[in-house]
Amino acid sequence: MDTSTFYAMLSATCFTLVGLWWNVVRDKSEWMKDEAKKRMAGGVYASFLIPALMSLGAQIGGTNHLIWQGVFIIAAGAGITFSSKLIQLTRAANGAFSRNSWTVPVLYGIVLFFALFPGLARIVGLEPLQMEGLLLCILILIAHAMTWEFMTSA
Repeated sequence: MDTSTFYAMLSATCFTLVGLWWNVVRDKSEWMKDEAKKRMAGGVYASFLIPALMSLGAQIGGTNHLIWQGVFIIAAGAGITFSSKLIQLTRAANGAFSRNSWTVPVLYGIVLFFALFPGLARIVGLEPLQMEGLLLCILILIAHAMTWEFMTSA
């Protein structure tokens, strides 16, 4: 699969997950009364929205590396910020995501690194957007784990 098709599919999937999450949150009004649950719900939202926006940026940028790099740099910075704040909320929880939540800002940091230095992806035999796509897949897998943990503990 070429990267253009991959990012088109990933963007559409992540935006669909954002929409599905809106429906879940709409039916859980009690979450909006509890600040920790409200922030966790927002964390799930951001976990799908940020990769969706990155994928859209990769699509728009195409061969213009400045566009996709700019989008990935900004989005990775937002991902680091939001996930770091979310870690503070999940420290008391005991699920798989909570114990391993430190991986999310680290992964966003790696995304940021390869957005700043895209040529280094070629060292492992990948094109820059292939490396970023692999990292986004891992982030989305973790987002699913976070969603599952939140849904089963809320």
